[in-house]
Parts: sequence; structure tokens; C-alpha cells
Amino acid sequence: MILAVVACGAVLYWLREIFTPLALALFLAVLIDGLVRLIRKHWPWLPKKASLPAALVIALLAFISAVLFIANNAASFALQLVDYTPRLNQLLAQAAAMVGVEVPPTVSQLFQQLNVTAFVRDLAGRLQGFASDAVFVLIYLGFLLASRRGWERKIVGLFPEREERQEAVEAFLRIRDGVEQYLWVQTVTGIMIGVGSWIAMAIAGLDHAAFWAFLIFIASYIPIVGGIVGILLPPVFGLVEFDNYWRAIILLAALQGIQFVVGNIIQPRMQGRSLNMDPVAVLLSLAFWGALWGLPGMFLSTPLTVMAMVILAQFSGTRWIAVLLSEDGEPEKLRDRDPHAAPGEKLPADRSEDTAKAKSKAGSST
Repeated sequence: MILAVVACGAVLYWLREIFTPLALALFLAVLIDGLVRLIRKHWPWLPKKASLPAALVIALLAFISAVLFIANNAASFALQLVDYTPRLNQLLAQAAAMVGVEVPPTVSQLFQQLNVTAFVRDLAGRLQGFASDAVFVLIYLGFLLASRRGWERKIVGLFPEREERQEAVEAFLRIRDGVEQYLWVQTVTGIMIGVGSWIAMAIAGLDHAAFWAFLIFIASYIPIVGGIVGILLPPVFGLVEFDNYWRAIILLAALQGIQFVVGNIIQPRMQGRSLNMDPVAVLLSLAFWGALWGLPGMFLSTPLTVMAMVILAQFSGTRWIAVLLSEDGEPEKLRDRDPHAAPGEKLPADRSEDTAKAKSKAGSST
């Protein structure tokens, strides 16, 4: 088993350029599938065949709006950094005096020592790689959506026995609902943190407060690390913009308070037993997938671990791993609430409507 885990990890690392776009495409496919069912639930007058195109249009508009917002604000943000050169020189002089350096360096001297050409070349390469990965993700997503109808026949072919087929469908629904619940909770709590941070930064007088709030919202999808980055970066830039340190310290305390209230009070109440993952497992999965796939792995660490926990719980030889990953030692108890329901709205204790429909469909397909 140890050798198998090492071999799988090596394959995932060596073929990360192939698996990373595929994993992101699967993640987006689950997101779009949830959006389709949400549209059918709240817009029953819309034809069923039009729900998928409507979900794709909504997702595309949201992506384009986010890209345009980041591009417009990032350009103005970079241009404004040039105006902060005197303040940066002052901070460098104060930091040099604290450590006993008699002649402090300036910003221009630091830039002269840096290899700007190599930095720009590396940045251009990363942007080119990101663009190519985005194209592959869209290609994978298109083929995944086009092959949706054939999955029912594939399930029948993979699991000829009715009982095995029902177990496979239940496992798939647990994975789907776990990922959707994770997205639902992270999106709602990310909006809370982003709005609260925007109010705090606007009151403190930090420039580009909306841009920082959007970055904090995006970073909230990365467990642990995203919250730390969202707390530290705005006060650090506040040291450059503000005339004194107290405003930056107060802003840091305010952002810390918002993260603490949402992350330790609101989020656990919303999440409940939906994921049923041990906090140590969340931290280890973040480090593991981040080491394998970098930033995309950190973003997908929790959904991938949920998927692994559900799959490992189906087999007696690997169930002990799923027990260690779970929070209460019962990895089968993954879902107890509709991911599109309001916080606190419970499902019946036995099973959801989706599970019952899927099981009846799987039972009738012989």
C-alpha cells in the first residue's frame, strides 16, 4: 500500500500538466451541474433543455466580469505604486535604522540589484502557461459536458449488479454533494469576509478597497493560507499609504476580527457535518496537493480529499484511511443538508430526494 501511494503520487506529480486541467474541468463541471439544478429549482418555467445553456452563460459572464475587474484595478494599482516611492524610501530608512544599517538602500537601488529582465521573462512565461492551461480546461470542460448522457450506460456497464450500482450511485452523490456543499459554504463565507473587509478598509481609507476585497474573496477558497494572506497583505500596503502605523495596526485587528468571527463561528455552523473532515486532514491535504500541483492543487485540496475519503470508505481494505480522514470516525456520514438550501435547513435523516431518484433510476436500468 505504501509503494502504491508513492507510485500514485509520483504519477500525479510527473503528469501534473495533464491532470491539473482535467481536475479543474471536473470541478467546473460539478459547479455547472449544481447551477443547472439550481436554475431548474428556482426557475421551473424555463425549459429543461435551456437550463444547461443558461448555466454556461451565467458562468461565462461571471468569469469575464472577474477578469475585467482584476485587469482594470491591477493596472491602476501598479501605476499608483510608483507614486509611493518616497514613502517606500522612508520605510526602508526606518527599517535600516532599526537593524543598525548606517546607509539605507533606496527603492531604485534595490531595483538595480534585481534582474528585472529575468523577472519579466519569468512572469511572461507564467502568464503564457496560465493561458494555455485555461484553454485546456475549457476543452476538457466542453468534452465532459458533451459526454454527460453516456454516463448512465457506462455505470450500468461497470456495475452489472443492481446492489453494486446503487452503492456506486450513492458514492457519486456523496462526492457531488460534498463538493457542492464546500463551494456553497466557501462562497457565502467568502462574500461575508469580502464585504466586511471592504467596509473596514474603506473606513480606514485604504486605496483600492474593492480590489483588495475581491482578492480576499478569491483567497478564501484556499483553506488556511487564503485567510492568512487576506489578513496580512492589506495592512502591509497600508503601511505605505498611511501616514502613521496605527491605522495599519487597527486595520489588521479589524480584518483579524472579521476572519475570526466568520471562520470560527459562522462557517462551522453552516458547514455542520456536510464534509465531516478532520482539521488536521484539511491541513495535510493542503500541503500534499500544494506540493504536487502548486496553486491549483491548493485550490482543489479539500474537494479532492472529500472525493478520496468517500472512495476509500467503499472498500474494507482502505476504510481505515477514510476513518482517519473523517472528523468523527464515520466517513459515510458526509451529507445531511441540501447544498442549495438555506443555512440550517435540514434534509430528512434517511436520504435526500436526489439519492432516491438516482437509486430508482439505477435499479430500473438493467
